[in-house]
Amino acid sequence: KSVFIFKMRHANRLLPVISSVRGMATLKDIEIRLKSVTNIKKITSSMKMVSGAKFNKAEKELRPARPYGAAAKDFYENTDAESVAKDSSSDLKHVIVALTSDRGLCGAANSSVAKTVRNYINDHPKEKDNIRIVAIGDKSRSMFQRNLSKNMLMHFTGVGRYPASFADAAKIAESITSSDFEFNKASLYYNIFKTVLSYETTCQPLYSLETVTKSEKLPIYDSMDEEAVRCYNEFLLTSVIYYGLKEAAASEQSARMTAMDSATKNAGEMIDKLPLLRNRTRQA
Repeated sequence: KSVFIFKMRHANRLLPVISSVRGMATLKDIEIRLKSVTNIKKITSSMKMVSGAKFNKAEKELRPARPYGAAAKDFYENTDAESVAKDSSSDLKHVIVALTSDRGLCGAANSSVAKTVRNYINDHPKEKDNIRIVAIGDKSRSMFQRNLSKNMLMHFTGVGRYPASFADAAKIAESITSSDFEFNKASLYYNIFKTVLSYETTCQPLYSLETVTKSEKLPIYDSMDEEAVRCYNEFLLTSVIYYGLKEAAASEQSARMTAMDSATKNAGEMIDKLPLLRNRTRQA
């Protein structure tokens, strides 16, 4: 064994000469890291292209779906259903529908919906026992299962694998209305697509048949008997869910495309810096 030491003038003090600094990356480490970052860049670049193609399709399908959501909003505003629901707030039974996706890697598109729902429940502690959550998407189910498992009513998966259809929304609406929990108010939390770089988490209130029929402004719609109101209210619930699915799909794909674009740029910057570090390490 050979040890290189540096002898000081004062014979009692000896210091070892360290040949390599602890924590410094070796040439092999840098090569492995450069290879892995290059592979990551290829993956994120491919995911960006796939998300871009899906986003173009989702944006085209969103345009004809927007009148469904606008019609429901106008009906509830014209009948003043919100005021009726406030008058019966003492017996309020609230269903919250949280609309997210099954997949991640799309920024805060999923977590913002879950955060908004949690904030509402925390701000209304007296209503917590009368609130039930319908989780559409595997991400919302996993987020609410931790702290709000007692409030979970049902969940749906398979969101985002295929473009949502009106039949899918009808199945969700039928499951909610036929559940054992008799609600008089429902709220749909979802993301509204604004631009490629932005979306907005919003809440669309929905009301039960009993709340709508109690409205004094309902007679402004001529020839609306009880059966017609019931059918139309079920149609509105389905329409809003269908519209929310389309908005959420466009928001998800745009957010994922933006996230993958940022990841690709960051990987490219790292790839530009790693060869310089490799050369310096080689020459050291």
